Amino acid sequence: MVDYTSLPSREIERLSRNIKPGEWAIEPIRPISTLLGSCVAVCLYDSALPLAGMNHFMLPQMKKGTHADEDILLAGDACMEALLNAMLKQGAAKHRIKAKAFGGGTVIDANRPNSLSIGKRNADFTHEWLDRENIPLICSDFLGPWSRKVLLVPQNGDVYCKRVTSSLINIESLRREELAYANSLLNKASTATTNRIELF
Repeated sequence: MVDYTSLPSREIERLSRNIKPGEWAIEPIRPISTLLGSCVAVCLYDSALPLAGMNHFMLPQMKKGTHADEDILLAGDACMEALLNAMLKQGAAKHRIKAKAFGGGTVIDANRPNSLSIGKRNADFTHEWLDRENIPLICSDFLGPWSRKVLLVPQNGDVYCKRVTSSLINIESLRREELAYANSLLNKASTATTNRIELF
């Protein structure tokens, strides 16, 4: 078994399982990584077990509707519930679970419609959700004009967060990825409404 706790962060990133917007993962050993813009990633870990998980959500909530089940699973409120429940099913104890959270950067133009304060809304939601569930937030790095690389090491709950400036990463590419994800949610909801088939 690889001892990821002794490896340099660059090697941990190379060997990690990467998650994208709208995804979450739980691992007992293998590191998990993601790249954030205005999205937020929450890392949950059990302080007594080599077990941890990470999610990556773009919006705090999605409006509930008749055809919104798939979309709701990709939003922060459902993504947090799914991550916590999966941790508990794998043997984690809620009273031992702790959190580390990152993201909410200003990488989407605030002058675009519906984009104002997305990062802040995600950060505020994260604080509120963790407070409501009585899960301590051990450390966080929110807001600011940066994107972030985040690496989670499940073996000990360590998290590496690297702020990334536009000189090191194509911010426009990250912005397009996040906007494409947002548009995919809207398109799914629209398609479900216009292509509705009733079975009887």
